[in-house]
Amino acid sequence: MNWEIFADPLFRVPFVAGLLIAGVLPVLGALLMLRDEWLAALGLAHLAAAGALLGLAVGVPAVLGASLGALGGGAVKSIGGARGNTAYGFMILIGWSALLLAAANTSAGDALGQAVMDGQIYFAGWTELAAAVVLTGLTVPALHWLMPRLLRARFFPRHAAANRLPAWRWHLGFDLLTAFGVAAGTATLGLLGTFALILVPAWAAFRVASDWAWTLRLAGLIGVAVYLSAFLLALGLDQPFGPLLAAVCLGLGGLVAGLGSPRSLR
Repeated sequence: MNWEIFADPLFRVPFVAGLLIAGVLPVLGALLMLRDEWLAALGLAHLAAAGALLGLAVGVPAVLGASLGALGGGAVKSIGGARGNTAYGFMILIGWSALLLAAANTSAGDALGQAVMDGQIYFAGWTELAAAVVLTGLTVPALHWLMPRLLRARFFPRHAAANRLPAWRWHLGFDLLTAFGVAAGTATLGLLGTFALILVPAWAAFRVASDWAWTLRLAGLIGVAVYLSAFLLALGLDQPFGPLLAAVCLGLGGLVAGLGSPRSLR
């Protein structure tokens, strides 16, 4: 393995962009799992992938097209008052059909569609890095405000109605934040790589963590460790990044989960 290649400036921007996203997605995944909405990652990712492909077809950066697709789905879901995984199941079907139809009816559609599905981390540029920086910058203050409200809504679902609080604001805010995170992830890491980073680290952390703060920290640490391992292995061994990311995520997540007591998947 030629380790000198890791110092190549060509890989620095993609590396940092993916690293930031890999630290954020598992934290969002933990909140989605708490809300019994872990399927959101796959539903929004399909809409983001369809949006990215349509955007590329008309000359719009993939991350912008993905954001429009995912944010649109997240806004409709939240404004419509849908809760649970059913809404995301419909998003999967809508996004999947739109993605394949767009791939079949645009020039170079198959190649672009496969790139969005698999993830092309080494071709991520300044646009993807900017999206990752914005996502990280938004997530920290947004979750500081959203976290206590989302936890209260989960464990005391009638509190907002009893006190006439505008619960729609924090549900919409979290849905849009998640949609943007999934969009940035899909455009940078690929559809199933994004899904893996949202689902598996949160699932593993839920099985071993003793409290909520530790759950968030552990999920983020697993996500970063998975990304670093997959990036180095894929580049050093000349393997496709997306499938290797999912494989490493499953392996490390399963190893961590095995340290805890058996619990049901949320």
